[in-house]
Amino acid sequence: MDLRVERLTGDDAGIILLGLDRPAAKNALGRQLMAEFRQAMAGLRSDAEARVVVVHSLVSGVFCAGADLKERAGMSPAEAAAFVDGLRGAFTELEDLPLPVIAAIEGAAFGGGLELALCADLRVAGAEARLGLVETALAIIPGAGGTQRLPRLIGASRAKELIFTARRLQAEEAGRLGVLDRVVPAGQALQSALALAREILPNGPVAIRMAKLAVNGGLSMDLAAGLSFEKACYGQVIPTADRLEGLAAFREKRPPKYRGA
Repeated sequence: MDLRVERLTGDDAGIILLGLDRPAAKNALGRQLMAEFRQAMAGLRSDAEARVVVVHSLVSGVFCAGADLKERAGMSPAEAAAFVDGLRGAFTELEDLPLPVIAAIEGAAFGGGLELALCADLRVAGAEARLGLVETALAIIPGAGGTQRLPRLIGASRAKELIFTARRLQAEEAGRLGVLDRVVPAGQALQSALALAREILPNGPVAIRMAKLAVNGGLSMDLAAGLSFEKACYGQVIPTADRLEGLAAFREKRPPKYRGA
């Protein structure tokens, strides 16, 4: 298997680890890995017990080297286009998961590897991580969402500079530009991502899902429409038992016990 799905237990129940595990190809995005990835996305969409997803690498020194160019070289132009369409769709499925997604990055995240990380809600990287949308150096462009997600994250002119130059960023600079949310000592990205996940876990599951939906949906709207969309999302939490539990726990000065309903 090229993708390892691990469900944590005990106090960490609800955290799902998606581990890229293709060492011979530096986690390059090939047909087999992407088939397993899409299967994982389908399972997570219907998993009522899942609370937070953490995407990381099980291969030392690399998060994801991007598309599998050796595999791509054997494809016809039509096959290559269809494969990139599949990448774009798979990454959108990750972005559209109703629960928070955190990318834990160590080592290289180039091309499609960075595009994968851009689909996460939060990105944590070790200090020795290196990132970049490097496709123009290969006479192609980022085709799995990079030209759209990076400008929305850091602004159009900065994104254009990085894409036009195919620049490879060190983690510290990527953090300053806003590509990364946290830069931590090398080797600690996964532990830092898990710490973030553990901060999220105690909160109301329905509220977290509605908050993500409100933020993501509202970004494509003007402010007035966004506020109306927020109102609709807020309306989804009003009838939940969790909301009443939150009020009772506050009144009784005890930790709430949310059940996601």
